[in-house]
Amino acid sequence: MFRLSRLAAIVTATATGAAALTLLGTGTTSAAVAPPLSDARVVAHYTFNNEIQQTPENIVLEPDGTADMTFSLSRQVVHVTNRGASYTVRATLPAVSEPHTPILGQAAVMGIARASDGTLYVNYATGTSETGIWRITPGCLPVQIAHLPNPTNALPNGLALDEKRHVLYVADTVGGVVWRVPQAGGTPRVWASGAALQPSPGASLPAGPNGLRVHNGAVWVSNTTQGTLLRIPALRDGSAGKIQTRATGLNWIDDFAFTGNGNTVLAALVAGNDTSTPPNGDTGSVVLVYPNGAHKTVLTHQDGLNTPSSVAVSPQGRLGKTVYVLSAAYFSSPPDPNLLRARLNY
Repeated sequence: MFRLSRLAAIVTATATGAAALTLLGTGTTSAAVAPPLSDARVVAHYTFNNEIQQTPENIVLEPDGTADMTFSLSRQVVHVTNRGASYTVRATLPAVSEPHTPILGQAAVMGIARASDGTLYVNYATGTSETGIWRITPGCLPVQIAHLPNPTNALPNGLALDEKRHVLYVADTVGGVVWRVPQAGGTPRVWASGAALQPSPGASLPAGPNGLRVHNGAVWVSNTTQGTLLRIPALRDGSAGKIQTRATGLNWIDDFAFTGNGNTVLAALVAGNDTSTPPNGDTGSVVLVYPNGAHKTVLTHQDGLNTPSSVAVSPQGRLGKTVYVLSAAYFSSPPDPNLLRARLNY
């Protein structure tokens, strides 16, 4: 249990000065981006200070090319329009008077998932009974549909919806498990557990399962302090198969996204230093992870990254696919939370 988290201390120490939202839809294209990405540019900057903490944490794409994302520390879910350059607030999760959220130390909206009918689901981490999954229906207030047990030792982070099975999966970063919850709501059940999902024993922060995706009949999960990308088959009866390690050496991996129908992944690395010490201001990177586990860096701070937290990839368009990268700026000084857009050329 973390009453005063390192992250909260870093946020307070680095968040100096206020900066209004800046729109950069016509900003300068970076020259540092590596193939198969190109045309990388930051399209929006957000405010991060002691009063306003617009930390873009997770993103899901809409069929019309717009997106929805979470501002974790301001407890907001926003709708991103104009190719990322502007947004409107969809919902604000209720304030909690005495949050005891592990690692974060304050209430935070984390992962987001979208149903085909437009309903949104988000993970809310508070260290109180409000910890769990909340449903956001257009025109209605957010409603909690699942309560995670032992909330002072739970940090629901990545979230994914499997509409074929009508279930939601939750990566519990501190609990070291993957939860499964009926889409309609109900009691969470531990779906997958084991050493591969636990935080690294020598890590400075107890951060295990983080990003989570449902892809090709399996649940894929990143483990932040072990630096791994995991694949967990979803068996015919709905239970979890044996956990498979598909990539290693991805220190401080956060969220990730698949580039297409295959198993190639774009992953956000919050920082590049060893997990035995806290992030030291390294602004992180995005790496391309191949199906054989090899990986290469394709975006860095030179492209505008500021501790990136999430990646999304749009369907194929006339000029290729569009990649969206959120930078929450948790560990950066000065903090520059932003949204970067790039082209994926295959």
